[in-house]
Amino acid sequence: MSSKITAVVAIGCLLCFSGIIACGSVATKKGFYDPVIVDLQKDDFNNAVQKIETAKAKHKFGEKDRFLYFIDAGLAYHYASRYDTSNQKLTQAENAADELFTKSISRAALSLLLNDNILEYAGEDYEILYTNLFKALNYMDQDNFDDAFVEVKRANEKLNLLERKYREASHILNEGSLGDTNRVNINYSAEKVRFNNDAFARYLSMHAYAAEGKMDDAQIDYDLLHRAFQEQPFIYDFNVPAIKYYSKEKAILSIVGLAGLSPVKEALNLRLRTDKDLDLVQILYTDPNRQDLVYGQLVLPVSEDYYFKFSIPRIVSRPSSISRIRVFVDSIPASELQLLEDVGSVARETFEAKKSLIYLRTVARAIAKGLAAHKAKKKADTGGLGGWLKKAAIDVATDISENADLRCSRLLPGKIYVGDFEIEPGSHDLTIEFLGSDGTVISTTEIKDYKVLKNGLNLLEAFSLN
Repeated sequence: MSSKITAVVAIGCLLCFSGIIACGSVATKKGFYDPVIVDLQKDDFNNAVQKIETAKAKHKFGEKDRFLYFIDAGLAYHYASRYDTSNQKLTQAENAADELFTKSISRAALSLLLNDNILEYAGEDYEILYTNLFKALNYMDQDNFDDAFVEVKRANEKLNLLERKYREASHILNEGSLGDTNRVNINYSAEKVRFNNDAFARYLSMHAYAAEGKMDDAQIDYDLLHRAFQEQPFIYDFNVPAIKYYSKEKAILSIVGLAGLSPVKEALNLRLRTDKDLDLVQILYTDPNRQDLVYGQLVLPVSEDYYFKFSIPRIVSRPSSISRIRVFVDSIPASELQLLEDVGSVARETFEAKKSLIYLRTVARAIAKGLAAHKAKKKADTGGLGGWLKKAAIDVATDISENADLRCSRLLPGKIYVGDFEIEPGSHDLTIEFLGSDGTVISTTEIKDYKVLKNGLNLLEAFSLN
């Protein structure tokens, strides 16, 4: 990590064992999503909506997790083609994200001992980005181009402001850590943000401009889409799809295919080992051969030697059965959709902006709790079995209070494919087949008598979230 912990750990008697327990055994609850995902993958979107709403009614989404309810409910309603309700939920998600980010950072600055799971979840930056882009899709499905443009513009603005967002967060945290009652001071420097041009956003606005006859503006977005690939190969490490927004003789039919599901967070379990003689804190992880390997290390004065567990989140892709998407127009093979955006790559890249922040807070919290536990164990060491049991209970309490925050949207698609086809204006029967790697048809979307306009927007969606 480029950021460094600089400061002195002097817990003293300010933190007692009861403080560890007060921070609680916290773990991300996500099992209730499983039946929702089963419905999505069976294309039973209305049932998925109902299960999300039932989970909300049963308090599976806490008040601190309201962003997650809003975004995933908004996505479920989108898949069910209930666009107005989807926009209501996604707007609430966007508003919650704006409200909660600074609030969560401020709370985190007050005490580094607060586990991230206890804080209000303000959404990851990629989740907020797609909140706007799915609202744009909703509006485009309703031929409401003005509001679609607003959403794309908001998405682009948020990308441009990411670096400033984390600079401001670093200021809040560094100021707060100076007054932290536990005297664990950190010096967090915001990471450089490399992602500022989203290809899917450009694709949507390009077609919206073309539908309104604003061909110069459409060309600008066309060029910006290509620049996204040229300047951001760490996200777009594949060929630019053959996109079109204009045909002199025919009409353009545009199809957006959503496949698979977005990445999730998993816990990376690490161990912290201190050396008081060397003033060294080592962060270790255990490889499959059960060998401790160094993940990172910090020069930091500590008063005791100890060794214990903590966890940080990492972004992990979910496998998808879909490898190709094939299109038929009036039963005649047209072509295949081409990959435009890998949501996993966007998720991993935008997560980099805050990963070091999570890492620094977690290490500082682990050091503080470790020293507190060490002092509590000394006090509890009354000898015999009773003393041993007390010390073991303190070790367990310390471990279970250090669970990584694995909250994230679980209903975003994994990959976004597109295809722009020159066809004759008029009514056409369309078939979109989602294929596995062996050519097996996993899912089919059929649209009868789709009216393709010579001038106007001919954009439709199909999805298989398998």
